[in-house]
This record gives sequence, structure tokens and C-alpha cells, in this order.
Amino acid sequence: MVAIHTPICDFGWNPPAFELGGIDGKTYTLDDVRGPNGTLVMFICNHCPYVIAVVDRLTADVKALQQQGIGAIAIMSNATEIVSADSFANMKIFAAERGFTFPYVIDETQNVAKSFDAVCTPDFFGFDANDALQYRGRLDGSGLNPAPEGAKRELLEAMCQVAEGGHGPAEQTPSMGCSIKWRQSMQ
Repeated sequence: MVAIHTPICDFGWNPPAFELGGIDGKTYTLDDVRGPNGTLVMFICNHCPYVIAVVDRLTADVKALQQQGIGAIAIMSNATEIVSADSFANMKIFAAERGFTFPYVIDETQNVAKSFDAVCTPDFFGFDANDALQYRGRLDGSGLNPAPEGAKRELLEAMCQVAEGGHGPAEQTPSMGCSIKWRQSMQ
């Protein structure tokens, strides 16, 4: 496992359109998940130790953000033939066990991850109400470790700031995680 860091936030960048199948049998687009005060697009998977380490805090923080008018979606873009733990069936189990309150969708072609320039799991993209990128950073500073008492909730605080004022923090710490498992044709 090699830790990969995400690029810094490209403030104002607009997300590309997507249409992806969810574990609930529905198809989701950005319009379907957009919140009145912003949208959080997360690239995660089932097996990554970085995702597993933060998923319970992430689920709680997304619930809090949804109450602030932030819509959310989680996208799984790993090649499932490379990592069977990330299969669609396992996505359903993972989401149910963690109590996801947001759509969990699969990017089978990996085209959405490429169009977002997603590089790792987890990788977070926080947009304002006008779909302008305002946050590209980490959940918090815990990495693979349990969050220390009183740890700053960076993603939550940044997206609350976006919901309230339309702008993310000027200083952001890149997310870190496992690389997306690309098919040979996508590398």
C-alpha cells in the first residue's frame, strides 16, 4: 500500500456531468444529489484502510452536512476485477453496515474518476451552491489512526463554511489514501 496525496483545490472548477448506478437500483446524476447550499462528491471504496479508518466519522459528518443543505454522493471507481472486495455486492454490504444516508454509486468505466482527476480513496470534492469547487482536502488529520480527542473536523468545517458563505477555507490539507485501482486501459 502506497499513500497517495491529492492535488490542491482548484477553486471555482466545475464538476463534469455524470450518470451512475447506485446500490439501491437507482441512477444518479449531479442534479439528483445537489444540495441547496452545496454538494460533496466523495471517491471511496470498501477495502481501502484509509477509508475504513474514517468511514464512521465520515458517515456522521455527512449526516451533519445534509442538515446544513449539503447534498452528498459517494462514488466507487476501483476496477472490481482487480479488487473483488469492491464489488457491487460488497458495496451494498459496506453501505448498510455503515448506515450511509447518501447514494453509493459505481463508476464501472472509471470515466467519472478520470474526469474529476480523482487519485485516491478517499478523495473529497466540495462544491458551493453554484457547483464551483471550494474544498479538496481530507476528512481530518487522523489518516490510518483513530482521530484524537478534539481533532479538527476539516471536511465538516470546510463544507459548513461553504454552506454558510459560499467559500471554502483558503488553506486546505490534501487528502491521503490508497491509489484508485485503474484498469490498464485507463492508466
